[in-house]
Amino acid sequence: MIAAAALCPAAPLLVRELTGGTLILPDLREACRTATGRLLSARPDVIVVVGAGPRTGEWDGASRLDVASFGGGAAGQGPAGTPDLPVPLGLGARLLDEAEYAGPRRLEAIGADETPAACAAAGQRISRAEGRVGLLVMADGSARRGRRAPGYLDERSAGFDAGVERAFREGDLKALGDVDPGLARELMAAGRAPWQVMAGALAGTGADVEILYADDPFGVAYLVASVRARGAGGVGGAGGAGAGGPGRRH
Repeated sequence: MIAAAALCPAAPLLVRELTGGTLILPDLREACRTATGRLLSARPDVIVVVGAGPRTGEWDGASRLDVASFGGGAAGQGPAGTPDLPVPLGLGARLLDEAEYAGPRRLEAIGADETPAACAAAGQRISRAEGRVGLLVMADGSARRGRRAPGYLDERSAGFDAGVERAFREGDLKALGDVDPGLARELMAAGRAPWQVMAGALAGTGADVEILYADDPFGVAYLVASVRARGAGGVGGAGGAGAGGPGRRH
């Protein structure tokens, strides 16, 4: 069963080796640390990291982010990583390492082209695992939030991301499951499939969500949330649905 869940962005800028050691977006980093810490406070028997990938499949839990794959000055500045590991999974593993989590973990990629039904089924499978499952979902919103965004500006992106944020704040799993894959693709919202895995995993449990961060630095929508599955017990720190955190929105 799902004991607790956390949502963090798959933002490479969270990795200090990629920013020359400069601390960028400290409020985002702190929100991710808080969400991960609350996930661990649920005392999970295993943590499953879910993120988008070129194909659906499971990676060895010992896999780590290959910082050198980003090239430039990042090469040689960190421990050897796992070649071809999807970046969202590597970033999730990094968050767990930074939180000093040493328990069992699974890394699961969900293909960007998977249907909402397939994503929900993957989430339901994760939720049926024995023991207490902690779910760490690494997912970004639209990358078209401004003229300097990776995908330039698309006027539809603000409304799209606001709808996703509202669905999380209200614990509206159906709304997450109904996110349109075609629109998400056009808006470069790589988090669509992982969001829908999360919705499938939490379906039928009821969830209290606290948003810890919501903003669009560099034109990409980032959302951090801490999720408590009702009735799981042993989860501390999450507020009720719709509780505001220190995150900001423009």
